[in-house]
Amino acid sequence: MYLVTNRNLKREQGGIEIFESQLNRKGANELRLVEVTGPMNNLRAKALTDKLSTSRVQQLQAQFNLDIDPSQPYYASLEVACELFQRARKECKHLLLYVHGYNNNVKDVVQTARELEKTYPDVIVLPFTWPAKGGGAVSGTANYIDDKRDARTSEGALDRVFEIFREFHALLVEGQSAELWVRAKRKHPQNHERAREEFVRLQNRICQVSVNLLAHSMGCYVLKHATVPTNARIRKLVFDNVVLVAPDTNNHDHSSWLSAIESRNGTYVTINEDDFALQWSRRKPGEEQRARLGHYLKGLNTPSATYVDVTSASYVRDSHSYFHGQPVLKNSKLRRLFSDLFTGESPQLKSTRLRYYPEVNAYRLP
Repeated sequence: MYLVTNRNLKREQGGIEIFESQLNRKGANELRLVEVTGPMNNLRAKALTDKLSTSRVQQLQAQFNLDIDPSQPYYASLEVACELFQRARKECKHLLLYVHGYNNNVKDVVQTARELEKTYPDVIVLPFTWPAKGGGAVSGTANYIDDKRDARTSEGALDRVFEIFREFHALLVEGQSAELWVRAKRKHPQNHERAREEFVRLQNRICQVSVNLLAHSMGCYVLKHATVPTNARIRKLVFDNVVLVAPDTNNHDHSSWLSAIESRNGTYVTINEDDFALQWSRRKPGEEQRARLGHYLKGLNTPSATYVDVTSASYVRDSHSYFHGQPVLKNSKLRRLFSDLFTGESPQLKSTRLRYYPEVNAYRLP
């Protein structure tokens, strides 16, 4: 599994402890790509070599029909993007960028990402891990405030991740389309109309890989601040679905930033009124006294967003992380909902998935 991070790394490889709980010393926007392998009780981490050789870039260009100049510098992110796209296309899977929340160390992030891939076998998860402190379910006001500070500081790094996603996905899709068009014209060299029909048939026969975003808890706070610049990448079409689970952001005036998010299919916000973690975070001083978006059913007024109330869903109870673990393992309807969201589907269009309640402007499981 690969991770993208703006955490500082103690060294290039070793155990999971190479990840520090501080921002990269070169700057908050400095990204590293790390491969994590091994069982959970013995995780190994290796930072990938940054710059690719010209010959390796040429190989990737030829293999994936990429419209790039091999004489320009390219980095490990290109190689990983090609690998993930090829795997997703071959296995008919979808890519899910996962932005974790407060109090998650890297081991927590890896464990959740692996659970996601096990629970939703149609997704390949790529986590973005920012310097949350970790240390237990409720570790105190100081850590919470520190995490909020690092979360906001990480907005530029997340924006860079979005740009990398957008750029490489576009390159790979265009390369694939160009290859299919060449094959179609080769089959019908004298008939443009027949070639176009063949191109459509070839497109329909291959797996259509969607790219989706899951932001959880304080990860939504990072996302919120990544929407602020007018040239923010999340304001462009990067993802098929953008899913905000239990967002630890103010409910008040949330439409001002949520409406800036662009997505091909939909932007979704899930809410649990009994969420114990969000009820706890609301007790914090200052701004945190306001109701959190992830546990409050009033003022749900963003036209471009779809709100999903899971409060009464079986096995959710007071859970804060109901997108994995016992709630979805025991509640098949909830699991199908998140499966749709993480694979680029629109569950509100499926009458068996959700029912709309206009009095709160939210959907619920039937």
